Amino acid sequence: MKPHIVVLGAGYSGMIAAKLAARRTDGHVTLVNARDTFVERVRMHELASGKTLPERPIAELIKGTGIEFVVDRVVHIDAERRVVALSGREVAYDVLIYALGSRADLDSVPGVGEHAYTVADVVSAGRLRDRLRSEGSIAVVGGGLTGLEAVTEIAESYPGRKVQLVTAGALGGALSQRGRRHLHKVFDRLGIVKVEQARVVAVDAGGLQLADGGRVDADVVVWTTGFEVSEIARKAGFAVDDNGRMLVDTTLRSVSHPEVTAIGDSAVVRPEGQDELRMACATGIPMAGHAVRALTDRLNGREPRGLKFRYFNQCISLGRRDGVIQFVRADDSPVEAVLTGRLAAKYKASIVSGAFYTMRNPLLADFS
Repeated sequence: MKPHIVVLGAGYSGMIAAKLAARRTDGHVTLVNARDTFVERVRMHELASGKTLPERPIAELIKGTGIEFVVDRVVHIDAERRVVALSGREVAYDVLIYALGSRADLDSVPGVGEHAYTVADVVSAGRLRDRLRSEGSIAVVGGGLTGLEAVTEIAESYPGRKVQLVTAGALGGALSQRGRRHLHKVFDRLGIVKVEQARVVAVDAGGLQLADGGRVDADVVVWTTGFEVSEIARKAGFAVDDNGRMLVDTTLRSVSHPEVTAIGDSAVVRPEGQDELRMACATGIPMAGHAVRALTDRLNGREPRGLKFRYFNQCISLGRRDGVIQFVRADDSPVEAVLTGRLAAKYKASIVSGAFYTMRNPLLADFS
């Protein structure tokens, strides 16, 4: 019998996995997603700042692939029966590819859920966009890549507004010296106030409370630090880590349920001889390619190889006309070489376009 392959989640990883599974196997593929449009999550800071992003209906993106598309929300997985319970129906599976991704962590610090905005998804970014159209000062919390992109995009889009970045560490701490120098230069040019070594312990209607007793006043708080995953995998009884991310082997197969594969932010992935991969589009896309290659090998009676992966760079847009491309070693640690300015902005734009192009043409991800 032809296997029924069910893919949960239609982000970059899920879309690529579904398309490759439909192409590489003789199984029937069902793709389940809560929305009927594909979201370029790496561009949510652009949406929040008022940019218009194109609508990308998933039905159009999978046209001609033979994939069955179901727009519904995953409620529960019955691992014993191999059934996914949706809000409106049940879907049985022989093989499950779990790609539900991550969302903003709104519970780790008091007041975040009530008073802060995020750029973690299209709905949240849209709410922030609408709020930013009104006057008021802005504080972005988090000095990671998402925070840097969000704060510079906002400051560029709303010149004259007071914009602050609040980070628990040093600004650009993960970059090389050259990268940090350029980042500080951009912040100064855009007039962004830097609040470094400041740990936020609470968010309220007037801004942020800091661990040292200080405050950062802001009319709008944008929270970009911390992500969490759905509890669905844990409640299903799959082996997960303390954060609820599925534990998989080097072929991306669940260590507890061999009929389940997990990819993207939902999985804890440690390639052979390497540390855990970080949550990123740059890691999720090759995961999808390798996972389907391993699945295809097993269906054809071959033993799959383990995932091998290396990092090349970190790409950070700093508004529409500037950026930092930090070149890194295989383990993601920075080297001194960087690309900055307009050329870096174009480089980052090409990476974003390339990710979408790979999703449209998934064979580009099938290089394992």
